[in-house]
Amino acid sequence: MDAQQLRDTFEAAGQGQVFRFFDELDEAQREQLLDDARQIDLAEINGLVDTLLKSDTAGNESLADQLTPASYLPLPANGGDAELWSKAREVGEQALRDGKVAAFTVAGGQGTRLGFEGPKGTFPVTPILKKPLFQVFAEKIRAASDRYGKPVPWFLMTSIINHDATLAFFEENDYFGLGPDQVFCFSQGLMPAVDPNGKILLADKHRIALSPDGHGGSLRALVRSGATKKMRERGVEVLSYFQVDNPLVHCIDPAFVGHHLLNKSELSSKTVLKTVPEEKVGVFCEQDGQAIVFEYSDLPERLMQEHDDAGKLSFRAGSVAIHLFDRDFVERLGSGGDAAATLPFHKASKKVPTVDTEGNTTSPDEPNGVKFEMFVFDALPFAKNPVIIEAAREDEFSAVKNADGVDSPQTCRDDQMRQFARWLIAADEALAVDDTGLPAQPIEISPIIADSQTAFVEYWNSLSDKPSLDQPLQLCAETEK
Repeated sequence: MDAQQLRDTFEAAGQGQVFRFFDELDEAQREQLLDDARQIDLAEINGLVDTLLKSDTAGNESLADQLTPASYLPLPANGGDAELWSKAREVGEQALRDGKVAAFTVAGGQGTRLGFEGPKGTFPVTPILKKPLFQVFAEKIRAASDRYGKPVPWFLMTSIINHDATLAFFEENDYFGLGPDQVFCFSQGLMPAVDPNGKILLADKHRIALSPDGHGGSLRALVRSGATKKMRERGVEVLSYFQVDNPLVHCIDPAFVGHHLLNKSELSSKTVLKTVPEEKVGVFCEQDGQAIVFEYSDLPERLMQEHDDAGKLSFRAGSVAIHLFDRDFVERLGSGGDAAATLPFHKASKKVPTVDTEGNTTSPDEPNGVKFEMFVFDALPFAKNPVIIEAAREDEFSAVKNADGVDSPQTCRDDQMRQFARWLIAADEALAVDDTGLPAQPIEISPIIADSQTAFVEYWNSLSDKPSLDQPLQLCAETEK
């Protein structure tokens, strides 16, 4: 379409406000706005507005009687079968030695909510050295590669917004020791944000407020980018999926891989148990015998508050975006060949920087817009033999989502130091900690030194001259000094 045809199409769809400032733009700005507009499927957007914005969400109450809490494999510390977990670890370790496992990070977002310019993966997150998120994951992948004698390939899904900056960041940092032949980046699609009335928002007079289409777009992006082809060529059969905002994640977990393989699962997931009913995580449920995830904003209120006979939340199995995918399953679902296996969109209320009717830029303090996203866990109903295993929250999940308060850089740094303190205590060190387990002195331990409590205890016991714990403790490898 030429410029006028495109403007007419948006006007007919009730989205003419996108071109409100068109006549005052220079030629380059007009082309940028037109390029943004051409990426938008107006029929899809207006359909989502009708089904997700204008529909009565109270209708989810009708689902309440169809849902039951999902079953999961508890940790040995919580009553799980210790022998089974040991067997799973053995199987997973062999798969890693055979080069059958790759890592996959969804990293399409910016650090906007953190007040940070740049890809979120470049945000400094560790307690002392302020290593960026990407470096933390790279070092965990390096540790696993060294331990099992096979390079673990790392696939990263970026977005048009941050793809070039992400590539430049890895090049500037020499891929944090992994090498360009071990790191593969590809981009995902974008969707426009809308206001509560369904009107597409502008980020500037000449830019539409576009954002990544959600981690659910990762499956088709893996196929379209050729990533799954690279996996097949390398003999990779299992993909370890995690999001860029969680530095605590055990991104290469042999026990998890083993459970996945032992059950011949196409999609396995980790759960951490919810602490309060209102916690903003999806919840694993079962519907007609099929495991599904209900996003926290969709779960009926009475189920959210329900408790079992032991006084625990009935629907307590929280989803924290840690999964394992069978490569063949990704290829089948991501190719689009099965029309029945199509991931739905969800709505998410967000703070969207935009321009008002006068053209003034505004940065809202409260959510002012809605973004449409696909969620990767919606692949669960299409998977054979799905497995859900319990993970210890304190060892696996501490997200960096907000500038302050809950899930902030400060809470994440504290959680990292609590983990390091537990490792030292497990090594029989008398370490001073407060009532929450936070050490009196800052601690940072590189994943190259140790990426688990077991690995740390082994490392610490091997030291003939242990450092003092009466001052900040920083343990890193020679290559990091």
